[in-house]
Amino acid sequence: MLKEYTTPLKESIDADKNVFDLLADRAQRTPEQTIVAYRGSDGEWTGFTATQFRDLVVAIAKGLIAKGLMPGDSVGILAHTSWQWTAMDFAIMSIGCVTVPIYETDSALQIRSICNDSTISYVFAEDDEQRDKVESVKDECPTLKGVYVMQLGAIDAMVELGKGVGDEEFLERETATHGDMLATIVYTSGSTGTPKGVELTHANFVYCVQSGFQTLPEITYEPGNRLVLFLPLAHVFARYMQFLCIGGNNVVALTSNFKTIIKDFQEFRPTYILSVPRVFEKVYNAATQRAGSGFKGRVFAKAAVVAYQWSVTQQEGRKPSPALRAKHALYSKLVYSQLLEVFGGARCAISGGAPISRKLAHFFNGIGLPLLEGYGMTETCAPCAVNTFNAFRIGTIGRPFCGMSFAIADDGEVCIKSPSVCRGYHNHPELTHEQIQDGWLHTGDLGDIDDEGFVRLTGRKKDLIITAGGKNVSPEKLESQIVTSPLIDHCLMVGDRKPFIAAIVTLDLEGVNTWLVSQGGRPCESLEEAAKSPLVYSEVDRVINEANENVSRAESIRKFEIVPDEWNVDNGMLTPSLKTRRAVITKHYKDFIDQVIYAPKKK
Repeated sequence: MLKEYTTPLKESIDADKNVFDLLADRAQRTPEQTIVAYRGSDGEWTGFTATQFRDLVVAIAKGLIAKGLMPGDSVGILAHTSWQWTAMDFAIMSIGCVTVPIYETDSALQIRSICNDSTISYVFAEDDEQRDKVESVKDECPTLKGVYVMQLGAIDAMVELGKGVGDEEFLERETATHGDMLATIVYTSGSTGTPKGVELTHANFVYCVQSGFQTLPEITYEPGNRLVLFLPLAHVFARYMQFLCIGGNNVVALTSNFKTIIKDFQEFRPTYILSVPRVFEKVYNAATQRAGSGFKGRVFAKAAVVAYQWSVTQQEGRKPSPALRAKHALYSKLVYSQLLEVFGGARCAISGGAPISRKLAHFFNGIGLPLLEGYGMTETCAPCAVNTFNAFRIGTIGRPFCGMSFAIADDGEVCIKSPSVCRGYHNHPELTHEQIQDGWLHTGDLGDIDDEGFVRLTGRKKDLIITAGGKNVSPEKLESQIVTSPLIDHCLMVGDRKPFIAAIVTLDLEGVNTWLVSQGGRPCESLEEAAKSPLVYSEVDRVINEANENVSRAESIRKFEIVPDEWNVDNGMLTPSLKTRRAVITKHYKDFIDQVIYAPKKK
């Protein structure tokens, strides 16, 4: 390894605890404190105390025992984020069984593949629609014995079934569940290639949670912190956060209704936000569009500049000038306070899943909502590096978590060594051997580590674009800057073995129309119309040219095409964490790339 950095543990971590111990310890420590919140049937917030939730989990686990589930048996959960998901998860793992999360967007064929690969015994589905997908392939899944529907009383059925199982039998199963036992098989969201099942043990998760307490105690263990968790629990980052909140001293509100997420923030009043960069981009773009191009627009533009200057000054360790302090105080009242209220008054946000543009990070930091960018993988139980309140450097993913090590290999690849690293890939020993060598997980990301331990990512090995001229280009930095435009939904750079770098752009129709009206233009009725608009093309061209100023000519986008399409999870263009599936998109647009973007010159 060329470089290596380890953040030491502040206190030792018990490697033999299981995930249920996190809940049991919380119930013993704060028995009457609400730990899980959700909206009830009347739309009002309600929840479970630590004791109530532990007792519910134990009751469900007894039902699973009564069903005949034995240690090592796999149980699937196919549902949106909810308290039922969390309760089932804890119950399954508490008795030595293995939780297999399935994305609610997965197709029947994907469900069949996961069921057979992990030999699932039962699936707990959210509703009839999800059950129907499972039932359609049930005959092709030899180990699948049945499907239970949560909205049709599956939880109550398990509790009722478990009434014949004594406390002693549950306790025997729970105490026999040790840290080295398999807790879950998490299938990667698959930005490239076919999703693989990552095997994570109880010790993997417990170590990562306990390390999180030591790394960010201000938001993970100090009493009174609150989180609205809306990311899919099938994703390891959200899954980790539920364990972190319940095992720490947080209240976690579980919801999956994106239509009410702003209302949820403002009513639940989270102390911190967890999200992916796309959400912050949307909030910033919406604020820009609402301000318009008149007086309010000019005020917002000036406020954005001041926020950026304030953040840069802070990051450089300088004191702001009296003039900057006065401007910042003014815009705090006029602009920043209203933006912070969108997030319910949260004091910070944790951003992960994809790179975030420096401009956006400086903006939010400048208004008083620092985006603590972090990094993690399914293979590491999610987070393994993060910026903290005491060590915050925009443009990096922070330092390693306590008790974890980062290193840079000879070819620039980022490698990680930690007790939170998975034990391997399910049914793929060859891949395990390839990815985990001498205890080091090879991440596939490229980066560097400075002398203070801050890790900076520069791109993905597989995403590197190598032009015909031999120039290696990492697309993430430019792409993340371009999508901060309210008109642009996604941008994907292409150019592998081509003479120059180009890009495919998709539009945000709402953003386009708001911008068009502000310019005195007429709104477009469809993405097809917007993609053909000369005004829109001109603005996208301006945005891309501005972004190009930050890179060399060889790395710049020399040509772009706007496509009248929408990229989302349902059509397979995005992962559930909203990252573009580069390989899927380039394959889908192969003919378009070859014949339109890189059309052969006519002789």
